Amino acid sequence: MSGCTLCPRACGADRSREAGKCGARDVPRVARAMLHNWEEPCISGTRGSGAIFFSGCNLNCVFCQNYDISQTLSGTEADDTRLKSIMLSLQDAGAHNINLVTPAPHVPAILRAVRLAREQGLKIPVVYNTNAYEKAETLRALDGVVDVYLPDLKYVSARASERYSNAADYFYYASEALKEMWRQCGELVLDLEGVAVRGVLVRHLVLPGSVDETRRVLDFLSENFCAEIAVSLMCQYVPMYKADFAPLNRKLLRREYDRAVRYCIEKGFSNVLVQRFSSADRAFTPLFDKNLNEI
Repeated sequence: MSGCTLCPRACGADRSREAGKCGARDVPRVARAMLHNWEEPCISGTRGSGAIFFSGCNLNCVFCQNYDISQTLSGTEADDTRLKSIMLSLQDAGAHNINLVTPAPHVPAILRAVRLAREQGLKIPVVYNTNAYEKAETLRALDGVVDVYLPDLKYVSARASERYSNAADYFYYASEALKEMWRQCGELVLDLEGVAVRGVLVRHLVLPGSVDETRRVLDFLSENFCAEIAVSLMCQYVPMYKADFAPLNRKLLRREYDRAVRYCIEKGFSNVLVQRFSSADRAFTPLFDKNLNEI
């Protein structure tokens, strides 16, 4: 892949010879593939989500919980054939879906692997689990390939996105990306087991000292989508990686989360997932020292 412009960084790297700004090369690296039971209930279900954790990321969030893979090229190279085999293995293990975690740098490989997997019997939904720092035109290539979009809408203000993720233009791109995801998949649809089979579920992690940012996110969703858009309002923040400065160097306060939840209710959202406050625990962060053969 020469002159890479897949994501908003548009770094122009020749990824056949060097890593892009995201740290990724042409062939994706997978840090872990597993049955993941700690996603939203409608994603993990009863048997687990078939999570494929890619290494590399086009954001540089100072509080990243997966920093040991997002900021490195750890893991095992997985070409189209290997990725296809991983997907089919997860399906055979009982996964409700294929959950592509941090997929933005790997869209061409994902497209090829999903098509191969479907030709060989992949029937479960494909979930695109993204930080939402995406180009809408790149997402258009996934129309008909992705069944469920799981974007994490982090911020609206340029100040917060620059300070915390080194991307002042985050919302400019994320807002358009969400509109494209909605165009493709629309409202969240669940099967008889309560597991998502199609649609958009927007995540938002409430950060310490940032309830006003949460209000801005909810205002955007309210003004641009129907009240039925599915929202996952998360309180699981734990200081990690480079979050050693105020206010990120502490956990979220219960009163902050309560204020965020109340505002969500006031805005009239009718399909909202909230978390237990005990979710703010490092124990829920996956380990990435597993061999891919252990799926």
